[in-house]
Amino acid sequence: MLESRDHIRQKFCDVWHKVRAQAPLDALETVIRDVLLEHPEYQGLVEDKARALGSEYTPEQGQTNPFLHMGMHISLQEQITTDRPKGIRAVYSTLMAQGTNGHEVEHKMMDCLGQALWAAERNGSLPDEDNYLNCLQKIRS
Repeated sequence: MLESRDHIRQKFCDVWHKVRAQAPLDALETVIRDVLLEHPEYQGLVEDKARALGSEYTPEQGQTNPFLHMGMHISLQEQITTDRPKGIRAVYSTLMAQGTNGHEVEHKMMDCLGQALWAAERNGSLPDEDNYLNCLQKIRS
């Protein structure tokens, strides 16, 4: 079941409030916490639930959607962990071996993920894993 935009944003806010209160986190909350810690520029946003839930981020406004950005980090981490699509873990390992940190590697990979998601949305289909991996392969070198 797909979660609503507000439910996802609420989850980020709830996790951040638990982090600030030093409350225990479950596995997913730990992943969200780690992504939030890597993005101090978004911490003020998730501190303010009304702003987080009420803000719009459109390309016309020239703004990056912080929740989409952080969600892409989480998606990439899951893909790398499960090696789905097959071969993504090898791409990640190659990029990491070039002396880049995981956060920077994920940023390099995000463009390909975004392109795959945009094409799937446009075509009304699932993302094309072969095209996605081909895009990722091009950033390996």
